[in-house]
Amino acid sequence: MKRNKTPVYYGDYLQLDKILGAQKMQSTNYGETAHDEMLFVIVHQVYELWFKQILHELNAVITVFNEAEIPDDALIEVVHRLHRIIQIQQLLNDQISVMETMTPQQFLSFRDYLVPASGFQSIQFKRLEISLGLKREYRIDFDKQSFYNRLAKEDRRILEELESKPSLFELVEKWLARMPLLEKDEFAFWQHFKKASDACLQSDKQIIENNETLSEKEKRQELKDLDSTRESFDALFDKKAYQKLNDDGTFRLNHDAMMAMLFIKQYPEAPIFNLPFQLITALTEIDEKLTIWRYRHAMMVQRMLGTKIGTGGSSGHQYLKKTTDSNRIFIDFFNAASFLLPKDMLPPLPQQVKRYFGFYK
Repeated sequence: MKRNKTPVYYGDYLQLDKILGAQKMQSTNYGETAHDEMLFVIVHQVYELWFKQILHELNAVITVFNEAEIPDDALIEVVHRLHRIIQIQQLLNDQISVMETMTPQQFLSFRDYLVPASGFQSIQFKRLEISLGLKREYRIDFDKQSFYNRLAKEDRRILEELESKPSLFELVEKWLARMPLLEKDEFAFWQHFKKASDACLQSDKQIIENNETLSEKEKRQELKDLDSTRESFDALFDKKAYQKLNDDGTFRLNHDAMMAMLFIKQYPEAPIFNLPFQLITALTEIDEKLTIWRYRHAMMVQRMLGTKIGTGGSSGHQYLKKTTDSNRIFIDFFNAASFLLPKDMLPPLPQQVKRYFGFYK
């Protein structure tokens, strides 16, 4: 076992003199120190420390996906790192409850001393968003216009450089698109899936038509909704139609990546798909917890400020609420549920395909 040659002490190792001496109250500069400003400072410092750890894990994952081939042992490590990020996100979400022990009036006792500081200026959080896949073209109009305007020149350079690199979303999309499993020997997943989906939709139509508890008006509405669902399914089997929906933002994944993702989600029990399924599930959860964090942050700001503008100049609660709805990254992983079919509606896979997938008995 390797051992250190010189003693290491707790406070020195953690540099506690720097960490515990880093809380400077802005209110002190204007008179009596606001008691609750200490809480405000520490909560945000802890956020930044956890952002640093998330970026540490995320950068390691991106390094793996930048390789031409990703072996199973590397994918195991990737899933492990993503699960760690999820646990950290849970801490970040829970931490909002600590902040909410501060009343609006307690916040207002020092809030105006913070202009124009804003969480909007957190470079680590922006790096996290961009690295995951929330690049400029996917942001709301306010962010597109002012994303870089309020940053220092060096911070702007760092983020612009990051924008030019592949995000985790883009790398995962390429990884899915090159997955050599959509066609094997005489088997083609899209044909297999289309046959099953047509049968499922036809069954749904018969159920609606034969449902005596529905009025004629209700039946017409149900059938209209079913036609809309059928159009979405049809786009999966028509690359031109799919590309049109891709261009208008209905789908973000390209066609090949979408079909590979659906194949994995339809057969997660196949050993060859188990790790990819875990990866997709972890990325879905990361996006979900990020959305929950945005929502809770927006609710906290409304609770503290009502309709007041933010210290950074945004519309406060309304801005945060809008980003909650809009700044989704792996939205296609969520919407995949629209296309999943019951197991009993899927025809059996050919024996040679089962053997290849590793669950042949």
